[in-house]
Amino acid sequence: MEVVEIRHGKGALCAEILAALPEWFGLAEANAAYARDVETMAMFAAVAGGETLGFAALKRHTPHAMEIHVMGVSPAHHRQGAGRALIDAALRHAREQGARFLTVKTLSDRHPDRAYAGTRAFYEAVGFLAVEELPTLWGPDNPALMLIRPLA
Repeated sequence: MEVVEIRHGKGALCAEILAALPEWFGLAEANAAYARDVETMAMFAAVAGGETLGFAALKRHTPHAMEIHVMGVSPAHHRQGAGRALIDAALRHAREQGARFLTVKTLSDRHPDRAYAGTRAFYEAVGFLAVEELPTLWGPDNPALMLIRPLA
């Protein structure tokens, strides 16, 4: 497996992977917005044998912080290292761009979703720390949690 930077066809790749992840990305409007958004972002893909296993797209918020705006790994490739490889690429890119922090938002544990419990556990396992719950960012039924990873 290798991680490569994607420069063309970002939206289509994003849409394809998110469509395979309805437990996490089940809202057509949100998925379409992600596919539009990633066109202007740095994007990395984990690839093996000519197949794209997953991707991560990064958004610059301030000179000090970049965010994993959206990330997904095809279900057949969960727990095989693609997610960690994408995080490593995101960390390298953020450092190269002079950022001091990498952030990500996910569903808070106030929501009982089991899939997102796994997502939070993944981010914690790769060094992210919960810093703030944002109960109204995505609406009252979808409380967000912001996590951060220092890059020093």
